[in-house]
Amino acid sequence: MQAYEGYFENGRIYIAGQTTHIKGKYRALITILDEPVQEEIKSETKQAKAWREFFEVSNASDEEVPEIFEKVNFKREVEA
Repeated sequence: MQAYEGYFENGRIYIAGQTTHIKGKYRALITILDEPVQEEIKSETKQAKAWREFFEVSNASDEEVPEIFEKVNFKREVEA
């Protein structure tokens, strides 16, 4: 048996922060709670959170942002 937490909205069920792949045909029990969803349950993706945090820090900085960035290779070894 598996349990998932999510929310129900406009006739669809959303599993918050999880990817589910269930093969086959299984019985399911879905309980709709008498609790409205708080906005933080509708979690943003890791990528969206990273971009939001990047722009918050970038916008709060008083440093000038260059028009062209140097090419970066993240797979190369760092020289000390």
